[in-house]
Amino acid sequence: MDKRSDQLHIYFLPMMAPGHMIPLVDIARQFARHGVKATIITTPLNASKFSKTIQRDREMGSDISIRTVKFPCKEAGLPEGCENIASTTSTLMYLNFIMGLSLFQNPIEQFLEEDHPDCLIAAPQFSWAVDVATKLEIPTLAFNGSGFFPLCALHSLMEHKPHLNVESEMEEFVIPGLPDTIKMSRQKLSEHLMDEKDTPVTAIVKAIMRAETTSYGVIVNSFYEMEPNYVKHSREVVGRKVWHVGPISLCNEDKSQRGQDSSFCEQKCLDWLDTKEPKSVIYICFGSMAVFSSAQLLEIAIALEASNQQFIWAVTQNTINEEQNEWIPEGFEEKLNVNGRGLIIKGWAPQVLILDHEAIGGFVTHCGWNSLLEGVSAGVPMITWPLSAEQFFNEKLLVEILKIGVPVGSEAWSNRTDSTVPINRKDIERAVTKVMVGQEAEEMRGRAAALGELAKRAVEKGGSSHNSLISLLEQLRNAKITSN
Repeated sequence: MDKRSDQLHIYFLPMMAPGHMIPLVDIARQFARHGVKATIITTPLNASKFSKTIQRDREMGSDISIRTVKFPCKEAGLPEGCENIASTTSTLMYLNFIMGLSLFQNPIEQFLEEDHPDCLIAAPQFSWAVDVATKLEIPTLAFNGSGFFPLCALHSLMEHKPHLNVESEMEEFVIPGLPDTIKMSRQKLSEHLMDEKDTPVTAIVKAIMRAETTSYGVIVNSFYEMEPNYVKHSREVVGRKVWHVGPISLCNEDKSQRGQDSSFCEQKCLDWLDTKEPKSVIYICFGSMAVFSSAQLLEIAIALEASNQQFIWAVTQNTINEEQNEWIPEGFEEKLNVNGRGLIIKGWAPQVLILDHEAIGGFVTHCGWNSLLEGVSAGVPMITWPLSAEQFFNEKLLVEILKIGVPVGSEAWSNRTDSTVPINRKDIERAVTKVMVGQEAEEMRGRAAALGELAKRAVEKGGSSHNSLISLLEQLRNAKITSN
């Protein structure tokens, strides 16, 4: 790796949540491959999830390292060891966690003063980071783990507030000023958008938005060909400097080592998929944060059985909110073992490895941005089941703009789906069949495959995301030379 005096030193400060940490660590690794000295700051427990990967990169010549800061669990009102959003189990714990991020300011400011890196790339949840870096004359880039379309949609809602002019939760309104006509209803929006009063949540969101808008620019894990109109909209209408550097999952040579060790034997999974015909298996996974009731899991199980489709279903420990096997219909797993029609993974699954297998023909997803991109990169059509965060916007992108998604019928935003009315088995079966069987499924699969090829080209040398990354590094190098 290049160790010249003009080598850039960049700090990476990821939010401690799987959907944020996984892509930003991958981005740090990609920067290091381009000659950057990359330093990732996180807590000891979070560092343990990717330290082996970083050590391998170092052995291969990358100038990349980890600096750890103790998470102030006790001071934040959290149990010891609660160092990741995925470990919070209530709204109060979540709020305490976000508020606890302010306790990182002093140690990280000390790091910045010691090293004086050329740039800080930080999650906007560390809302104080921009002010700290500005004081030290260090440019800051924001990374919030989402895409261009959801960022543009959120910006429009915050600016125009069309959702405050409708009479009911279900009445649709058009999100103004976007390149496409996109309709939304209030029940699909996060709580903070609906609340005009100042609450702890709205105060946090305002601080995050301010951190994004006052930073030098925004790094986005996306690629131009997927969201061309929204890349332009971000620059020309929202007025932000933006760089697209994704899909970052495609820059990972080891597809199995993302996030944490799989609880399931990868080879067993691949061996099972190898026995299946191309595009014949549907993969079901709702990410690391979803909490489903036993009643909802039961509906999914019965729908999968009725659909006659082969499947792999990843059920994480967070997803199971009650007794582990209450939701499994009697004899369900035994039948799967006999007829080989399905595979249930209890715990973390090697998702990228699964999606990239030729046997996968569809993906039931919660529409988290990482999962969306991994599905797109694999060229797989999706059944959309948004739950919270910006996922209802992501559903619109898949279904209405890219036309590679079928909605299952999720209608209400909720942090926890174990308290909502379950989506019934007939709707789930209908969506699965629509994605897997018939002419419409074939056309959707063709569009998904074409987009998957564009995703792969984007990160190759000369591709749109590769060029965007090179352009950003050049700007940072020029700024370094000028400041010297």
